[in-house]
Amino acid sequence: MFATIKTLIRGVDARAEERLTDAYAIELIDQKIRTGEADLTRAKQALAGLIQKSRMESRQLDAVAARISDLTERAQAALAQDRQDLAQAAATAIAELENEHVTRRRTVDMLEQRSLQLRQSVEASHRRLIDLKQGAVAARATRRAQGAHVGLVRGAAAGDTLGEAEALINRVMSAEDPFEQSEILKDIEAGLSHGTVADDLADAGFGAPTRSTAADVLARLTPKS
Repeated sequence: MFATIKTLIRGVDARAEERLTDAYAIELIDQKIRTGEADLTRAKQALAGLIQKSRMESRQLDAVAARISDLTERAQAALAQDRQDLAQAAATAIAELENEHVTRRRTVDMLEQRSLQLRQSVEASHRRLIDLKQGAVAARATRRAQGAHVGLVRGAAAGDTLGEAEALINRVMSAEDPFEQSEILKDIEAGLSHGTVADDLADAGFGAPTRSTAADVLARLTPKS
């Protein structure tokens, strides 16, 4: 039973960690990019140090080679003059310098090899950081789009704002026109009082007119011949 409980607890913790990671994904991405940039800066500094050390050792190597060449010429000249003592001293110095040259050559080769490896790592990290930064831009844009979509969905769940606006427009447009209503009421009242019947008969020429017409106005305005 305890094993089952521990498994359930681990499952709950894992889900909680996933939710926390999802909620702060952008912040975590930015933090990891900053950490990567700091690591890259340290790697660049280390590479610069290796290159500087390699150059120093190369200069020392060249100096040793130059001393070997100089002492070799001098020893040859001493031998030509049968100065064995001086030639022996030069030979001893040349042997020591040759051993030093071998050691320094190994050091230079090692430094150059490490510099090459570190340079490749720096270049690879640099490319990865560029990709990560571009990915972070895309992630932020995606998160903003998701936030906007969630806002629309939340708005629809709490009450369709756009739908409410459309309903208000339809309500205003479908409202009764009070002027039209008053005209209709006048017609109804006239019908109830039979006033329209007298008007219809007068218009047909039966009896005196009940209202002035355009023909009446024109007849009144026309000069009498």
